[in-house]
Amino acid sequence: MRRWQRAQIGELWQLDASPHRWFPHSKLAFPRLNMRDDCSRLFTGSKIYERELLLAYFDFLPAAFRAHGHPLQIYVDYHSIFFTNEPDALTQLGWALKFYDISFRYAPTPQAKGKVEREHQFWQGRLPAYFASEKIAEIQVANPHIHDLRAHRKEHEVHRELGQTPQRAWDQARKEKCSVLRSAPQCPWWDYVWSVRTGIKVGSAGRVPIGTQRLRIEKPPATKVVLCLHPSGYHSVLAAAPDPNQKPVLLFTNRPQATFLLC
Repeated sequence: MRRWQRAQIGELWQLDASPHRWFPHSKLAFPRLNMRDDCSRLFTGSKIYERELLLAYFDFLPAAFRAHGHPLQIYVDYHSIFFTNEPDALTQLGWALKFYDISFRYAPTPQAKGKVEREHQFWQGRLPAYFASEKIAEIQVANPHIHDLRAHRKEHEVHRELGQTPQRAWDQARKEKCSVLRSAPQCPWWDYVWSVRTGIKVGSAGRVPIGTQRLRIEKPPATKVVLCLHPSGYHSVLAAAPDPNQKPVLLFTNRPQATFLLC
């Protein structure tokens, strides 16, 4: 049975990963994360990563939310990053989304994600040839080009089912108030929600393991704290896990020139 598109932008964003040999003369297949709005067909994110890890999604999703707003649901498959077999349990990514009132919707079959799958085929046909002509062979160089190509497509290429460009469909939906998007909040927990968090205890010498080092923090031995690994590679230590009713207590960070949002 065909699943019809949603009536409002932000109701449902489709998210999927597409491993492919994107670069000329490379035998490595890198995943490309794609996400698009089901109503307007506008791509809200597209980026290549070295591996499909939780940190990749913690980098990818908040950037899309900052640029376009928060959707109500994200349409995914049953990958372990999204789904757990334990009743009522959430993965760490599912928990992060719930913190900002976003939920997963699971596709019952691979065919149910046909819209985004067809886009994978489009980009798999276009990007390798483009990267070859431009002599692009590295992810860091490729991603800015993907951003520009995505912008060009949404603004200039007419979608065959909509009869207009995705950008025009998006703008029209906003004008007609057919939108359930919420603005990304100015939240003090933002940097920590989008990080891989691990509960640890302060050691006998008042130190905690951070990377290959053991660094001192201002907490007594055996105190439970939260170690955060951020997508860019730096670490933070919090006194407690994110809680919307509290403000973060930052005990340590090695983020250069650290700045954090305040309520």
